[in-house]
Amino acid sequence: MAKQSSKWTAEQIPPQAGRTALVTGANSGIGYQAALELARHGAHVLLGCRNAAKGADALQRLLAEVPGAKAEVVELDMASLASIRAFAAAFAARGVPLDLLINNAGVMALPTREVTVDGFERQFGTNHLGHFALTGLLIPQLLAADAPRVVTVSSIAHRRAKIEFDNLQGERKYAPRDAYNRSKLSNLLFARELDKRARAAGSKLVSIPVHPGVSSTNIIDNGMAPTGLKRMVIAAVAGLVMQPDTAGALPTLYAATAPTAVGGEYIGPDGFLGIKGSPTVEQPKPQALDEAVAAKLWAVSEELTGVVYPPLA
Repeated sequence: MAKQSSKWTAEQIPPQAGRTALVTGANSGIGYQAALELARHGAHVLLGCRNAAKGADALQRLLAEVPGAKAEVVELDMASLASIRAFAAAFAARGVPLDLLINNAGVMALPTREVTVDGFERQFGTNHLGHFALTGLLIPQLLAADAPRVVTVSSIAHRRAKIEFDNLQGERKYAPRDAYNRSKLSNLLFARELDKRARAAGSKLVSIPVHPGVSSTNIIDNGMAPTGLKRMVIAAVAGLVMQPDTAGALPTLYAATAPTAVGGEYIGPDGFLGIKGSPTVEQPKPQALDEAVAAKLWAVSEELTGVVYPPLA
C-alpha cells in the first residue's frame, strides 16, 4: 500500500462506471455501506441478501440516498449451498463479467451450536464455506472481467483463533466465540491462499483480505449474549470504542477500488490495536500465514462443499 499523504476516505474511490459488483450480506452494516458507496461511484451493484424484505428495504434506502443508482437485490443465502449454486447459475446466464466480489455476510457467536441446511456448523458454514463455494462458482465470471478483485472480510477475532482440523466445526467441543474466531481465521487463510494460487497461475485475479476493526453493526449486537443490565453496560462500553459502519466499511472499499491495493495484503484500520481508523496494511497473526494449514483448509473446503475451483488463468 502506497503511503498516503492524507487519510483514505470514500471520496477517493475512483469512478466505478461499467463495473459490476456483488456484495454479500448487503442489507445492513458494512455490506450496505460498501454497496452504497460503490453505487454512488457508478458501479452496478448486486445486493446479495438472504431475506427478501430486508433486501428490498436496503435497496429503497440506497436509492433514496443515490437516486438513479444501478442497484438490485439478488436472493443469496450464504448458509445454503443450493441458494449459492442457484445464484451462480443465474448470474452466469446473464453473460456479463463480475468485476468485484465482496465476501461480507456473516453470523457471530451463536450461543448454541447450530447447523446449516447442509449440516455445517452455522458460523463456519456461513462465514467461510459459503463464501469459498460462491467464489469458486463465480471464477469464470470473475476471469471475464478486465481487473477482477475478490475482497473477503475477516476480523481481528482471527488473532485469538487456531485451526483444529479434528474440531473444525465444533464437533467435539463448541464454544461460541471460538467458533466465530475460527471462521474468521478461515476467511483470512482462504483469501491469502486464493491470491497465492492466482499469482502462481499468472492470473489477473486479485484477492485481498480485510477487517473492519470494531464497528457498530447488527452482527456485533447479535453477538452480545448477555441480557438486561449486563448487556446495557457492554453496549455502553462498546459504544465508546466502536466506529460507525461507514468507517468500518473503508478497508473493504479501499481493497475493492484503490489502485494501490495489493493482492494478499491484509487491510484494516490504522488506530490502536486496529480497532478503528483509516485503511492501512496490517500484519496478520502467524496462524494466518501458515501456508500448509491454508492449503489443507482449501482441500477440506472443496471436499465439504463439492466446489472444485477451475483454473485461475
